[in-house]
Amino acid sequence: MKRKISRRINMRIIFTLLTMAEIMGTIAFAWFFAKFLHKVFSVTLVVPTLVWILITSAVIGGAITNFLTIQFFDPITRLGQAMEQVAAGDFSVRLTTKNRFREIRDIYANFNLMTEELGATEILQMDFISGVSHEFKTPINAIEGYATLLSDDEPETPELQRKYAEKILLNTRRLSSLVGNILLLSKVANHAIPLKQTTFRLDEQIRQALVMLEREWEPKDIGFDVELEAVNYTGSELLMPHVWGNLLGNAVKFTPPGGSIRMELTRQEGQIIFAVEDTGPGITEEVRRHMFDKFYQGDTSHKDEGNGLGLALVKHILDQAGGTVAAENGPGGGCRITVTLPDAN
Repeated sequence: MKRKISRRINMRIIFTLLTMAEIMGTIAFAWFFAKFLHKVFSVTLVVPTLVWILITSAVIGGAITNFLTIQFFDPITRLGQAMEQVAAGDFSVRLTTKNRFREIRDIYANFNLMTEELGATEILQMDFISGVSHEFKTPINAIEGYATLLSDDEPETPELQRKYAEKILLNTRRLSSLVGNILLLSKVANHAIPLKQTTFRLDEQIRQALVMLEREWEPKDIGFDVELEAVNYTGSELLMPHVWGNLLGNAVKFTPPGGSIRMELTRQEGQIIFAVEDTGPGITEEVRRHMFDKFYQGDTSHKDEGNGLGLALVKHILDQAGGTVAAENGPGGGCRITVTLPDAN
């Protein structure tokens, strides 16, 4: 397949050619003009050649300046005005040009990419602030309400008092979990946690994560089908448990009582693949597209059991580890999440 020749013009080459053209044109014009006067009017110029060169240079220079103003300085002026709009907070600015200078077209393309990313970042920031405010407000209101009931002058039965205290404790734990997840997510996203690389048994770490969730899955009488190969993995032993804890916790959360969860860990062609599949209701296409976004919760019936940060944290950790995570509906129903990690061993 033949490579297409770019029609965009290199600015440096154009400037060089224009400079050479001005010098050659100045000399040629001065020489031809002097010959013309001598031949037609029999006039021999006594004006120094340097003066003719300067006059001709001014004429050609004016034409070149006009060309450069249209082709180069006008686009730069437009770019400056657009940057002022961006500085004022308008990220909807987009620049288009038919300029043939490659550098100008590249600058405009990069500017448009920058404003697009800034706009997306602003939306995410606003969503993040809105989500944090909502997630904080809900348990705080609950704590305030139950504390008010406990402090009421009207006598309450010990059973009600115990219930109110449990609700306060539950929402306090929700707040603590939310703050912890926000801080951890921020540190991971900003690379503030040193990613010390150690070699450890990945299958044992996953089993430990499952044991830590026993209080959640045992009352639901969930069965497990576990096939974990013995896998040595080199990576962050500090961060990876958050991946398995969140993925298994979600599987337990959405699996109905008496359901089952299947887990498998294998090595395949230089990759480590972990998959967890539940027997829950599965996911819609809308949920699949947004389930790894901050504070997104596709199933509001389980809203009190999480804060929408777990899967976002999973994705950030795996991104830093050079891995991937994907979700789909399993062949027998339920949701199947697959994690792929590079195998350096």
